[in-house]
Amino acid sequence: MYDIKKAIYYRVMGSSSSEKPVEAVPLLDPETAGARWRWWATERPPPAWAMFSTLLGGIVTDPTWMVAPMDDHLVHRGDGVFETLRCVAGALYGWEAHLNRLEHSAEAVALRLPLSRRELTEVVIATVRAAGQREAAVRVLVSRGPGGFGISPLECPAPQVYVIVYPCGKPFMELHPEGARVRTSAVPMKPGLLATAKTCNYLPNALMKLEAASAGVDFTVTFDEHGHLGEGATENFAIVDRNGDLRVPSSERILAGVTMTRVAALAARDPARCGLRTVREGPITRADVVAARELLIFSTTIEVASAVELDGRPIGDGQPGPVAAALRNRLREDMLKGREWRRPVWE
Repeated sequence: MYDIKKAIYYRVMGSSSSEKPVEAVPLLDPETAGARWRWWATERPPPAWAMFSTLLGGIVTDPTWMVAPMDDHLVHRGDGVFETLRCVAGALYGWEAHLNRLEHSAEAVALRLPLSRRELTEVVIATVRAAGQREAAVRVLVSRGPGGFGISPLECPAPQVYVIVYPCGKPFMELHPEGARVRTSAVPMKPGLLATAKTCNYLPNALMKLEAASAGVDFTVTFDEHGHLGEGATENFAIVDRNGDLRVPSSERILAGVTMTRVAALAARDPARCGLRTVREGPITRADVVAARELLIFSTTIEVASAVELDGRPIGDGQPGPVAAALRNRLREDMLKGREWRRPVWE
């Protein structure tokens, strides 16, 4: 007998077993295919709590239907843009900033947003409510849409929106209080608009994460052809120099991170509170990084982390620094109590 559970497990979960089905691959009728797909979708922990799709015209909480069509250019070409934000203590954090960047990214790749700002905001809030979670990650994807398997965006009649609400892990420093180890990446920096727009073409980013895992470190980071600090796979990097200045990289060659931008703005309001002299943006050389007191890592899920090592060499005294801790506390305070960047999901 053709064992469907075994066949799906080997093909989808990547089992290394040499045992393979010997019978001919069956041609499935819709009822059988639906039953097998439901088995796969429900056999594992659900990847998300809720998903909205413009194709469905609503929200689903059954993981069986948390899918996108194979002929959507998002799937086979990476043709789309996205944002990931957090619901923290029942409120969307930084939604307006993420929405602004989503619009910028869509414009950069000539992709029309099919929903207005108000409509998209209502969709995101409704999807988080359907998930029933006060702490969650929220991903908003805008795709070129279904239409074919060619390369031309013109074969896609209409763009689509997918909103997914899914579990968000703990911040990096809660899991790794000793700090992060970083290596220089061999993956080239993205050029032009691919660097400054948040597109779904994330192969270089995925390779950087694989690179870090292969090297046995936590993150890798790029440097451009001039030796200037770039970014990580999904992270921004900055330094605290010997003068006590928080220095963030210029945004011409990197994706301007929402978290890094917000933390820098909060720090600039009262630098002394965070143990800083000032906050400034500009090129950061490798020599600047090597000589820095602290090397900081920012992202939506990481929040603010300390890098204690670059390419096997300690940063500062090789311990998580006080500025990173102060900035992390300042960000957390803003996430929980600030009014500017919090949009309540449940009024």
